Amino acid sequence: MLEDEMSDGTPEAGAREVADWERASFTYLRVHRQGIAAYVTLARPDVHNAFNEDLIAELHQVFTLLSANAENDQTVRAVVLQGEGRSFCAGADLNWMRASLERTHEENVADALRMADMFRAIDRCPIPVIGRIQGAALGGGCGLAAVCDIVIAAEDARFGFTEARLGIAPAVISPFAVRKIGESHARALFMTAERFDAARALAIGLAHRVVPANELDEAVAAALAALAQSGPEAARAAKRMAVTVGRLPDDEARLLTANTIADLRVSPQGQEGIRAFLEKRKAGWIPDGEA
Repeated sequence: MLEDEMSDGTPEAGAREVADWERASFTYLRVHRQGIAAYVTLARPDVHNAFNEDLIAELHQVFTLLSANAENDQTVRAVVLQGEGRSFCAGADLNWMRASLERTHEENVADALRMADMFRAIDRCPIPVIGRIQGAALGGGCGLAAVCDIVIAAEDARFGFTEARLGIAPAVISPFAVRKIGESHARALFMTAERFDAARALAIGLAHRVVPANELDEAVAAALAALAQSGPEAARAAKRMAVTVGRLPDDEARLLTANTIADLRVSPQGQEGIRAFLEKRKAGWIPDGEA
């Protein structure tokens, strides 16, 4: 299938093949392509985009498809993960929690592993992921923020690892959250289950930029413009370094980083970027109109 129009109806520069993630059918997600970004929108606004089994499965599916597509397509330079309505994601759906009371231990393990796999699919997506956070980002919503590479939050957003107040714990999100905010903040916030504002999320590293709510889209656009300046291969390699190097023994990290920079230097994109810098011109991957 070929598409020669953007999602907003404006013509693209030539037809392009519609990717599997765009063709997939979802009930609780809306997905579309705009410019260099894939937009993935949680679409359960009546329950503040809370998780149920279907939303978890759909998020796992779309990020698996995006990752597979990334192997042969560098035109998707970022994924914007956002929520429809007043909230980003308020955690677990009440009916889903109620169902867990009737499940056996083994059934609850399987259910939790499906959620863990969803977070891992986002965390390991090779494409940079931008989280656009408004309203509530609680429980698993905080987990989603933790697996985003760039988190932009509205000033009035509210965060919280709130599971302990339900007599449970932020379990499957903990590997991602602890890596994001560190053990010290995780100890305090996991145990108290207290809610905190965007300023504190910024201070502990869960968010990277906080703006007035009416400037969220402008801030996301600025982040996309910044990513557009980076070579697509380079941005993906930089993400791999950020999420893997700190977990490797020194000798493994030494070899991985040396091979990574060598691969990039001899690649067509690396050659183009270095030559563009030396020749004081715009690199070929930068969209028209960008400096």
